[in-house]
Amino acid sequence: MTEHQALPARPPACGAPQALANPPPLSPVAQTRFVEEPEDQTVVAGQRIVLSCVVLNYSGIVQWTKDGLALGMGQGLKAWPRYRIVGTADSGQYNLEITDAELSDDAVYECQATEAALRSRRAKLTVLIPPEDPTIDGAPEILLRAGTPYNLTCRARSAKPAATIVWYRDGLQQDGAITSTEVLADGKRETTTSQLAINPTDLDIGRVFSCRSTNDAIPAGKETFVKLNVHHPPTVTLSIQPQTVQEGERVVFTCMATANPEIKGYRWAKGGVIIEDAKENKYDTQVDYTFFTEPVSCEVHNDIGSTNVSTLVDVHFAPRIVVDPKPTITDIGSDVTLTCVWSGNPPLTLTWTKKESNMVLSNSNQLYLKSVTQADAGQYVCKAIVPRIGVGEREVTLFVNGPPIISSEAVQYAVRGDRGKVECFIGSTPPPDRIAWAWKENILEAGTLERYTVERTNTGSGVLSTLTINNVMDADFQTRYNCTAWNSFGPGTAIIQLEEKEVLPVGIIAGATIGASILVISFLVVLACFLYRRRKGSRKDVTLRKLDIKVETVNREPLTLHTDREEDTASVSTATRVMKAIYSSFKDDVDLKQDLRCDTIDTREEYELKDPTNGYYNVRAHEDRPSSRTVLYADYRNPGPARYDTRPPSRLSHSSGYAQLNTYSRGPASDYNAEAAPGPGPPPGTAGGETASQLSYENYGGHAAFPAGAGYATYRLGYGQPPSLDRAPYDAYDPMGKYASATRFSYTSQHSDYGQRFQQRMQTHV
Repeated sequence: MTEHQALPARPPACGAPQALANPPPLSPVAQTRFVEEPEDQTVVAGQRIVLSCVVLNYSGIVQWTKDGLALGMGQGLKAWPRYRIVGTADSGQYNLEITDAELSDDAVYECQATEAALRSRRAKLTVLIPPEDPTIDGAPEILLRAGTPYNLTCRARSAKPAATIVWYRDGLQQDGAITSTEVLADGKRETTTSQLAINPTDLDIGRVFSCRSTNDAIPAGKETFVKLNVHHPPTVTLSIQPQTVQEGERVVFTCMATANPEIKGYRWAKGGVIIEDAKENKYDTQVDYTFFTEPVSCEVHNDIGSTNVSTLVDVHFAPRIVVDPKPTITDIGSDVTLTCVWSGNPPLTLTWTKKESNMVLSNSNQLYLKSVTQADAGQYVCKAIVPRIGVGEREVTLFVNGPPIISSEAVQYAVRGDRGKVECFIGSTPPPDRIAWAWKENILEAGTLERYTVERTNTGSGVLSTLTINNVMDADFQTRYNCTAWNSFGPGTAIIQLEEKEVLPVGIIAGATIGASILVISFLVVLACFLYRRRKGSRKDVTLRKLDIKVETVNREPLTLHTDREEDTASVSTATRVMKAIYSSFKDDVDLKQDLRCDTIDTREEYELKDPTNGYYNVRAHEDRPSSRTVLYADYRNPGPARYDTRPPSRLSHSSGYAQLNTYSRGPASDYNAEAAPGPGPPPGTAGGETASQLSYENYGGHAAFPAGAGYATYRLGYGQPPSLDRAPYDAYDPMGKYASATRFSYTSQHSDYGQRFQQRMQTHV
């Protein structure tokens, strides 16, 4: 079968078959016509497609055209190896089969029955081209820098129709991508480009983004991936332990950081000042109030950059002044604002008060006073309180300019005949320009007028004008003194009365002073003696070996030594020991008693019962004493005048359970008789068995002060006659017996004066 040229082109309308211009004569049997005509179809590149063409009642040549170009006749189209005519001529089928469709197959096809001059409708074959595999710029891993915006770019090339691109981050679809297309040279395929803007952070390290491209040729689409590697400066977290501290305590700052690439070092600062000795990721320090307002910062750096993080410390501290209130001067009637700023932690309470007043005027940093008067002038206190921590306060002075205010006393005092002063004090502001004194017919601003002188003195708190009056007279007390001051705001006046002041005579004042001094000294002496006696007396309670006997000594009235006896008394060694005990408050009584025992150790050996007072007393309250131990010196008497003051009669007897020793200073041994006389019997009420152990004063005969009788105590003192006047006074005399020294020392008191002896009583409690 020979190839024919295609029929002349017809208008590109598709419709029912049309007859040729000069149709051949119709067969009287049947008419030729298209039973099936090709239709528009779509095919994906690489697939097979069949265009239908069935002609009824036709046995001639049938051919296909592609975009108006005849493909040839016959079953095999040699020029088009992928094209062929399928079907049987008997059935009138002339279908066009295209295998492995390509973009070139995308055209308009037409089936023509040449001999019948019939053309089928035109059929559009659309070939779909899937995009090439999408690509992401920089894949498979992109190195980014944290904080630097970046556009991820995905391209889907050579697609027909143009591909659609969708972005995903870790499987989640991302919106906001910008897409553009580009038509290729063949005019049919397109390349799609999509850009997704990101702002990478350290959290995006290792994050995966994907790009999926789709079109009609590949609805499932194609996908590609990219992984992010984000370099970033250190990410820092600064912590404090403990979080709340008291001022002066220690805290530890910890700087935790991550970085890509690795950390190179740490640097610490406080309030912007570098801390040189802090190089690690921890900083240990003692905090004060400045840590509450000056942040501590930690800076960490790597090759990419550095990160600085700072924090304040919650330090509890007492109030500290931030803005000091400043003294303010204003005119009367003006509005005033006083400012005082404190810092403290926990939050403080602020109060404004006027000095010496408890009324709270404000609780804020500012105190607002409206239309001030001169009464508002003065000092104001700004006080800050941090509960359980501390208190702080500041004072500020408000000066209100106004007329002078005179604050002197209305009544002042002076002494008649002396120099008197009348004072006028102006403490308001501004200071007075003039101050004038007026009295009677006189006016004086400065200088001297007769007996009157005016002086002006500037003090720290105001101006003092003093009117001095020489030789104050009666008339001066009857005069009213007018003090008037002027300044730019007007005058101020005060009337002052001068009154006479009573003055006590100097003698009365001196006497009262001396008397008060004597009373104070006397009280101190009595108190000292009382305490001393109480202390020494507590040492004199002695318990005998017999547990039912207690000896107590009580000091009694002193007797004064005769003046002509003092010299002899002072030479006595025993008196020396006594005075040593009197004036040596630091000498223990035991030492003195041991000294006294040295003189009488041989005499005490014969005692049947050891003396519990170490020789101070010879007490045998319940035993009869041998008569040989009684020594009476009745003959030691001189007929001369009495040497001793009258001694009051004893009030003590054995019936009362006490034994009394009466002690007197004695003169030299030559004043007494050489012989001893027996003493009288015991006084009434005295046990006879005890008489032998008594030393009597009755034998001082010839002395009116000591009459013999039973009224004196049953313990009596006698003195043995010394062999000669050369013998040392107060030595032990043989006639006195073995009880001499014990009797001699038993009544010496450490509280006595050198020139005195004390009467002591010895109490025996059974």
